[in-house]
Amino acid sequence: MKNTAFFKIFLIFTLSVFLFSCNSQQQEQKKRIVIWTSCSEFVQYIELFNTTHKENSAILVYKENPALSIPPASDETPPDIIVGSWLRNDKPYKNFKPLDYIFYNNILNSDIFYQQLFDAGQKNEVQFLLPVSFNLPAIVFSQENKELVPDNYTLTLEQIRKTGAEFNKKNKKGTFTKIGFTPLSNNDFLYLFTKIFDVDFREQKYKIIWNPENLKKATDELKDWVFTENESAQTELDFAFKYLFMPYYRQVTSDRTLYAYTTSDQLFKTIKNQDFGIDYRWIVQDKKIPIEDSMIMLGIYKDCRNQPGATEFISWFFNADNQQKILERKEKLNLDTELFGISGGFSSIRDVTEHILPVFYTHLLTNLPPSQMLSVPQKLPARWDSYKSLVIEPYLRSVITAQPEETVTTIEDLESEWRRKVFD
Repeated sequence: MKNTAFFKIFLIFTLSVFLFSCNSQQQEQKKRIVIWTSCSEFVQYIELFNTTHKENSAILVYKENPALSIPPASDETPPDIIVGSWLRNDKPYKNFKPLDYIFYNNILNSDIFYQQLFDAGQKNEVQFLLPVSFNLPAIVFSQENKELVPDNYTLTLEQIRKTGAEFNKKNKKGTFTKIGFTPLSNNDFLYLFTKIFDVDFREQKYKIIWNPENLKKATDELKDWVFTENESAQTELDFAFKYLFMPYYRQVTSDRTLYAYTTSDQLFKTIKNQDFGIDYRWIVQDKKIPIEDSMIMLGIYKDCRNQPGATEFISWFFNADNQQKILERKEKLNLDTELFGISGGFSSIRDVTEHILPVFYTHLLTNLPPSQMLSVPQKLPARWDSYKSLVIEPYLRSVITAQPEETVTTIEDLESEWRRKVFD
């Protein structure tokens, strides 16, 4: 009888310890904020957050492409927050929790954001995602050629074409020694043409669709530019091979070309601490500047385990004073691998981009992004970078460079080949 009683007491004690241990682990797990992201700089943000928040401790789980990692594997701890590109889709409720409570409870004010970017995170007027950062297309030129550039803040495609052609120069043998701008020297610029011409690449029912008439207009205009202003595609390619093998900023300071194409993240990372003698303009068409497709968004995962902690991190991160502290910390660390701005781009918080970033990136003082011109990209699939580089850009180049007797591979055929490589 004594043994039986002892055994019961021991069993109750063991069970109590076990339950207490499980409860402690659950409580500890609830306090942890798991953040999935492809942006390595979030390590710094998390460190800063954790120094001032004891109840919730954030950890980073690096995902090269978070959009491709949803849903988590069955044996994987689900994220609380997901940060990355390509998170927007037609059914965000499948992956993310509605965030309207954040604004109803005055945790954040929606007015702090660029309105176009904020609206891009909505579906049927429900907020599922918040914008984090974005980048813009830019054209750079040597300050020595500033008088040749017709506008103080922006340039249209027509202005780039006209002033670029006026810069062209040949030697006595009839060979170009200067070409103002060579569209074929940058695949990203070719793709930008399709955005400006409203080709409207987008995903619909898991298929990529576009406007074929506008695609033809874009390729016809590109081809006319290359052959009318710069003689031929081969001439451009030969010139680029001979003279434009150097970084984009050296291309313009070498005086071989008037313009070079880049994006804001590359531009301000390059010129932050060095004076290369270059200036820049935003590329605009019809009073719109197309935001880069890879704009970064943030959301709370639908099956998160620590929504209060996720909310606390979001409240902290989207605070202008805290983003200023992030930038000050980056400045103090002076890392060579530093990304531009907040999460590799302009902050989605207007006050940060317009008043705080210029303190750290002084070239912005003369030419801030005009907020009314920002144009948000279409919703695009998680493998969009691959599709763009292996389907769209090769198609554009082949159309422009093809000889009259050549048959150009269709974009549909290129897509079929891409799908075999990616999914088979």
